[in-house]
Amino acid sequence: MTPRHRLIGLTGTNGAGKGVVAEFFEARGYGHHSLSDAIRDELRREGVLETRDALIAKGNELRRAFGPDVLARRTLAKVAGPAVIDSIRNPFEVAALREQPGFILVALDAPAALRYERVAKRGRNECAACLEEFVRKEEEEKGTDPAAQQLHTCMALADRILVNDASIEDLHRRLEEFL
Repeated sequence: MTPRHRLIGLTGTNGAGKGVVAEFFEARGYGHHSLSDAIRDELRREGVLETRDALIAKGNELRRAFGPDVLARRTLAKVAGPAVIDSIRNPFEVAALREQPGFILVALDAPAALRYERVAKRGRNECAACLEEFVRKEEEEKGTDPAAQQLHTCMALADRILVNDASIEDLHRRLEEFL
């Protein structure tokens, strides 16, 4: 199978299913990379616990120090062949990825209550003890600082938007149609 899209970028709200989508493409021969892995590498080097707040703060710090597309550049250096790249949260990252042939950006979303439920089940240190705090933290990602997360701006730049509010089987069916 020759992939129609050499690079599939994933952006979207927390708990919307980006990981499930990445696994779907990975099972079909795509490499899987995450911009957040570049941040996790830095946190590990510094001995900092990988919380959502720490990831956001370190990502913003890296963008300020090395340019707002630094995470995309670092990740692209690791890509060989067709790949899915998740955790795209800044429009400069989108712009850097759009320079690559065959790139398409897919945004995922779902209702906040459903996403909060999913996040709570996966057991990561997400730094939100209740739905209201979860929603408030998302508001922090709507900024316009070029070095910060601008999740909703990235979602507006997407070529395709998928609302993942049903079963995994339904999501997989829609992804098969996408391919």
